[in-house]
Amino acid sequence: METLLVLLLLISPATGFLINLLVGKKLTGRKTTGIIGSTAVIISFVISVYFFIRLLSTGEVINVNFFQWIELGEFTTNFAFTLDQLSIIWLLFVTGIGALIHIYSIGYMKDDENIDRYFSYLNLFIFFMSFLVMGSNLLVMFIGWEGVGLCSYLLIGFWSEDHKNNNAAKKAFVMNRIGDLGFLIGIFTLGYLFHTVDFETMRQAVSTTHDPETLSMLGLATLALFIGATGKSAQIPLYTWLPDAMAGPTPVSALIHAATMVTAGIFMVTRLNFIFDLTPNIQMAIAIIGAATALFAATIAIAQTDIKKVLAYSTVSQLGLMFLAVGLGAYHVAVFHVITHAFFKACLFLGSGSVIHALGGEQDMRKMGGLKGVMLITFATFAISTLSISGIPPLAGFFSKDEIMMVAFQHNKILWAVAALASLLTAFYMFRALYLTFFKEFRGTQEQKHHLHESPKVMTIPLIILGFLALFGGLIGLPFGFSWLNSYLEPVLPGIALEEHASIGDQAITMVISTVIAFAGLGYAYFKYIKRSHVPVNDDKMTGPTRMLNHKYYVDEILNLLITKPIFILADFFNKTLEPLIKNIFKIGGGVVEVLSFPAKKLQNGSLGFYLFFFVLGFCTLIICLFLV
Repeated sequence: METLLVLLLLISPATGFLINLLVGKKLTGRKTTGIIGSTAVIISFVISVYFFIRLLSTGEVINVNFFQWIELGEFTTNFAFTLDQLSIIWLLFVTGIGALIHIYSIGYMKDDENIDRYFSYLNLFIFFMSFLVMGSNLLVMFIGWEGVGLCSYLLIGFWSEDHKNNNAAKKAFVMNRIGDLGFLIGIFTLGYLFHTVDFETMRQAVSTTHDPETLSMLGLATLALFIGATGKSAQIPLYTWLPDAMAGPTPVSALIHAATMVTAGIFMVTRLNFIFDLTPNIQMAIAIIGAATALFAATIAIAQTDIKKVLAYSTVSQLGLMFLAVGLGAYHVAVFHVITHAFFKACLFLGSGSVIHALGGEQDMRKMGGLKGVMLITFATFAISTLSISGIPPLAGFFSKDEIMMVAFQHNKILWAVAALASLLTAFYMFRALYLTFFKEFRGTQEQKHHLHESPKVMTIPLIILGFLALFGGLIGLPFGFSWLNSYLEPVLPGIALEEHASIGDQAITMVISTVIAFAGLGYAYFKYIKRSHVPVNDDKMTGPTRMLNHKYYVDEILNLLITKPIFILADFFNKTLEPLIKNIFKIGGGVVEVLSFPAKKLQNGSLGFYLFFFVLGFCTLIICLFLV
């Protein structure tokens, strides 16, 4: 029974992918492809809920082993899946939020001529992400890991008529390949050490490992694995692809940024927590890079004028906070923030899509404003999610972000200060986006104003559901020892009851500080954009720090100068100089052969007697060589 359900969970989105890809254009009605794609993911969600309920009632982990995949000397691995507390909780929001994004896309993409191809790619994305989450070993996980990378390339460059979209897709693909090389090195290193990459077998082997050489190799493995995670989850220095991923349709941004691809790095590190715990130096490096990414991306977000770019850098910043928690060993806290982030960030992206849909594709917040009266549902859900991501109590983001702040406060005050500053900036730039988009007077064209309207129900219902989750989702991780999520995850993350180590006083202090920080960011944004009615100037009029932040510290330009241009120069040299030189060398060799072969051509004159003469001459020469020499 379990095997059939696991197969159905995977096969359902794969079937939706094949149907829409092969016969999507032949189906009657443009909504049919959307209904097929959405139904496929809903089936996977229902099965995930069934497994979740079963796990809660029995506590039994479900292992499905299909066959032995590789046997090479002492190394063996199976093609198998595991459904435990961690994988099931991930499946719930991957398939659940994925289903809402599919439903939303029916309205958002209804006029696109390639809607069938769009839904087929979305289904394939869910298939590979489910594959990644359920894999019982690193090689099965790697199949899903590469699969979501492929799907991100297809979806980011979906509108391929624009060359910029193609460049963004290629950038995402190439930068993820850099991280994936690190992931592969980590897999090979662990396979060499333990002769398997199965999670449970490695856990048992690690528990009895005390050899210094093995522990040193584990440091190399965890560093390589973290490099893989920096690619997928957009940490310094492999973060620049994620903001450019906004080139795809807005629901794709919600899928990539909220529920699927960018959480893969957090999932992988959390799954291998028993290995990372043995390499404290690498853990500290992860925490430092996470905190630096959180602050770095937040400073960039405060100067962006494209609503999707603001949310993109917000995602990079929030992922940095998750890695800060992971690096400090608080894996359960990172998982908690992954869940709440999936709720409010999906709602924010879909809310921005609703605004862009109403404005005919406009994404510049300087040309928005005054939309709250026209788009009440979009405004309400966007406002709730803004409050949540900013850490305003008692919304979902407050509880998860406060947990991260508390862990950082206990372990490292410097990292806590960096995270606190990033949280302050988060509240500021999110309320800046809210005020510029929905308050004051409308700043767009008269034609846009004439066509302003709330999105259809197929788009607003997912927004309402996500807004509800952004409001109440934090109840799964209440503080002061009342966290349901902590007790739920303890079988796979043993010893995670943080409340045993944190005093009620420390928890209360960090809660108060986090709340004050959130309201400080809110207040300054209100003063600047409501009281003073400030609107960002045009890009060509920006000066000083604002210009530098708006241009993202010129990181893309620096990388283009130091890496991209030299590669193009080298390629141009090979193409125009070295390749013709090699070609001419071989041409000379061919010419020599041709010249030498010219006399031999004369011998081929068609005379049978001439040929017989040379036959006898050759035969005589052979006899002489064999018998007389």
